[in-house]
Amino acid sequence: MYNKMTIKTSECRLKKNILKAIETYNKYRSPEAFAKLIDIKEDKTVVNFEGIFCYTCGIRDWIEDLVYILMDHGLDAKLVAYIEPPTNSDNYRIGILRS
Repeated sequence: MYNKMTIKTSECRLKKNILKAIETYNKYRSPEAFAKLIDIKEDKTVVNFEGIFCYTCGIRDWIEDLVYILMDHGLDAKLVAYIEPPTNSDNYRIGILRS
């Protein structure tokens, strides 16, 4: 049976791994794309992506790259939702990942 301390430790470890993965992502993708953690709730991670994305490469690919980096950091991640801004002139996207 898990106690509150075990759950908190697990949540801290998850957040630490996610932040490390985002740091790695930004190291190789910035300035074209820059990821920032917005929230972690249960098994969902919400990440904001800003930048001058390469539109011809497919913007979704820029977000899916984070999924592969999360997996390299030992997390079982999957992109479950992708939110586009109301206009194409806005340079951000939101990725919702299961982690």
